[in-house]
Amino acid sequence: MPTSATLRAAALAASAAALLSLTGCSDDSGENNDLSKQTLEWEDCPAPSTAEGGGPPPSPLPGGADWQCSTLQVPRDYGVPDGETIDLALIRGPARDQDRRIGSLIYNFGGPGGSGVATLPSAAKDYERLRERYDLVSFDPRGVGRSAGVKCLNDQQLDAYYSQDATPDNATEEKILADYRKRYSAACERNSGAVLPYVGTLNAARDMDLMRQVLGDDKLHYFGISYGTELGGVYAHQFPQNVGRAVFDAVVDPTKDYEQSSLAQARGFQQALNNFAQDCVDRGDECQLQGSTAEEIEQNIIKFLQQLDKKPIAGIGDRELTQSAATSGIAQTLYSTEFWPLLEQGLDEAYAGNGQLLLALSDAMNGRNEDGTYSNLGAANTAINCVDSKDRFTPAQAKAELPTFSAASPVFGDWLGWGLLGCTDWPVAGAWEDPDVSAPGAAPIVLIGTTGDPATPYEGARAMAQELGKGVGFEVTHRGEGHGAYNSGNKCVQAVVDNYLLRGRVPAAGTVCD
Repeated sequence: MPTSATLRAAALAASAAALLSLTGCSDDSGENNDLSKQTLEWEDCPAPSTAEGGGPPPSPLPGGADWQCSTLQVPRDYGVPDGETIDLALIRGPARDQDRRIGSLIYNFGGPGGSGVATLPSAAKDYERLRERYDLVSFDPRGVGRSAGVKCLNDQQLDAYYSQDATPDNATEEKILADYRKRYSAACERNSGAVLPYVGTLNAARDMDLMRQVLGDDKLHYFGISYGTELGGVYAHQFPQNVGRAVFDAVVDPTKDYEQSSLAQARGFQQALNNFAQDCVDRGDECQLQGSTAEEIEQNIIKFLQQLDKKPIAGIGDRELTQSAATSGIAQTLYSTEFWPLLEQGLDEAYAGNGQLLLALSDAMNGRNEDGTYSNLGAANTAINCVDSKDRFTPAQAKAELPTFSAASPVFGDWLGWGLLGCTDWPVAGAWEDPDVSAPGAAPIVLIGTTGDPATPYEGARAMAQELGKGVGFEVTHRGEGHGAYNSGNKCVQAVVDNYLLRGRVPAAGTVCD
């Protein structure tokens, strides 16, 4: 599954700059008494590891305070609480007003598979108002980054893996795709088999409750984005009595299985591309792309992708821009309107034979760094999705669904349809068809759905509200584009969220932000 806008923004900015210059409830004493009494040792933060995406150490917070990092020990298997442990990497930005401090505000930015330790500092300016009364805290979930990060293929093998045709057109190409998938799953089992059964969302939610206890908070105050909303919902189901003030932004639909979610994304990304093309037409001569209507612009994109399927073009170094890479690069830019100029430029250049920018955008989607190393975003994303979801599709089943996917999106349908094979050969069974997020008795949770969200379509917020239960989910509509509303700069959304998290004011039912 595609990851959240905040994660994408950090990776996208770096790439563009380089080219353009276990269910049930439990009380506090439940999981592991010894680990709940551990003391965190906070130190200066190191530079993000390669698995976290690399880069320099985090810059100081506004006002000059330094970010603080630590590790939290959690049971690898909660069924064996005195057994092996995993060290979770944590990061904290201390509250500015310690006298009025509410507690810790824990973030998960989505994915699954994104490093919260690397993402929070890059996104912190958007949440600085909340730091007035909260310590801003994030973490690398189990299987991610420095928290027993899942390892599958090496960098060279990943280059080959991502260059293969993800939308096969004949039996030979289908066999090549299936073989690549099998080798990928086998490598994950070979290199990370000991941790694969334990990286799922159920355990991640238990980790957050242990984190809450060790941080000294009576309640879990939480900000979840994209997949982070699913994690938050699973937490609320397991620990409803421990839910504090929580916000879910870009809400996952908990009622949809893997296929239904992928199909909804196909529709969502197609809608976002339609909106991009219409914006280009509305700008007239300012738009670099040929086409007098949105339909013409989209047809040109479809034709270009078909040409790439036959003959890739020059990309970066000796790497070419393939049809699959171009499709993922286009999808990357649809997470935010801020990236639309990059899509326009990337397409204009690619039409002229220069695929550098679109390939860089695809690299960002896949977690590839400029130096050719990869974060473990892709490996963790697959591992978490596959230990969560029970769905295992055969190639024939995926192929049979292609007409439905193509009808939903002429551009992204086949790409997402064949993506149903992501867990086919996975060595660990999945936990659910869809997650249980019912949370009777939990404190109010604010749910923000954006009407033009490509990755977690707007309807997810309504479904989450219904599944959480009466009096728990409070839906807020953001009429706009992109994946994630709070960091879009919308003042209305920010006011609603700030009023709840800082002052405890629950938004009125039916609140709409334009």
